[in-house]
Amino acid sequence: MAVLGLAAPCVTLSEAQAYVRVETGEEEALLAGLIRTATDLCEAFLRQVVVSRAFEEDVTASGSWERLDTGPVRSIDAVAGVDAEGVEHAIPSSGYAVDIDARGDGWVRILDTSFRRVRISGMTGMAQDQNGVPEAIRQGVLRLVAHLFTARDAEGGEPPAAVTALWRPHRRMRLA
Repeated sequence: MAVLGLAAPCVTLSEAQAYVRVETGEEEALLAGLIRTATDLCEAFLRQVVVSRAFEEDVTASGSWERLDTGPVRSIDAVAGVDAEGVEHAIPSSGYAVDIDARGDGWVRILDTSFRRVRISGMTGMAQDQNGVPEAIRQGVLRLVAHLFTARDAEGGEPPAAVTALWRPHRRMRLA
């Protein structure tokens, strides 16, 4: 699976500045980096993309329903067969079936099994933009930014338990 592009920040720089009580622009670059780090850690913990962006994922053309690893899937926009040289070939819509279930899991069934590997592309993410991100996730990112900001010179310094408590209800768990 490849989620394309960098994770869009869940919070704005001005929100982070207000939260850590920094009034001048001297720390803006540091805070911007901490926002990116906190957002990446948030997505890793949640096991899902927070703010919508494009994805590409290769699946086996087995004829069976295959669940996509990325999530939550907002749309499946293209399905292409990939030959042995890595060249993509369009598969007509009659050669596959797609489904996105209520949990946001994307499913693909390749009916045309002339290719061993198929590339699926589309959009993934919990929210279309920052404004659609659940407030508990945004609050957790802000708390983690503040923790990283204040503990940047300290050794160790575990993140506050409140961060994972805020994020845990949104975490995607998957049994194999």
